[in-house]
Amino acid sequence: MLPELIIFAKKPIYAQDVNSKTSDKLRLFAILLVFALCSSIILLILASVIQHIFNIEVGEHAIDDLFNNNSEIKIFFLAVIVAPFFEELIFRGPLIFFKNSKYFPIVLYIFTIAFGLVHISNFELTTQVLLLSPLLVAPQISVGFLLGYIRIKFGLFWSMALHACYNMVLIIPLLLVKLLDIPLE
Repeated sequence: MLPELIIFAKKPIYAQDVNSKTSDKLRLFAILLVFALCSSIILLILASVIQHIFNIEVGEHAIDDLFNNNSEIKIFFLAVIVAPFFEELIFRGPLIFFKNSKYFPIVLYIFTIAFGLVHISNFELTTQVLLLSPLLVAPQISVGFLLGYIRIKFGLFWSMALHACYNMVLIIPLLLVKLLDIPLE
């Protein structure tokens, strides 16, 4: 799987796989989900270590506000249904218009980076946050690449589903903490 992703990263081609069985698609989906989660965790740890070493303060994260001002059901709905649907429409949907274009690789990279950079809005915008933005949104950029890959390979529905499952895996533990009123400090 990793060699295939590296080949795609080096030379992205819009080539949809219409011959795979659903079971093969689900297997790749599961692998990409695990890969997305692992890469995000590694990148988050790296960002945290750098923040700690250099004593960098990035302020509150937007998720704090989301959790403080919304019910568990609304948070789940926004994170697992609304965000994946609209973000995939915006950042992966237009790729279809470039499928036969020599500019497809550039467009894919632009949408992948834009997807990541849009998530800088999750932080309090300060000079430090802006300077660290490539590191702070690296998890979203890596996941955006994987979402682009599955979107090209199997279609927009699959990228929406992967995005939804990724968000769900990350949000459910936080929702349980909130629901059970478990203090984190």
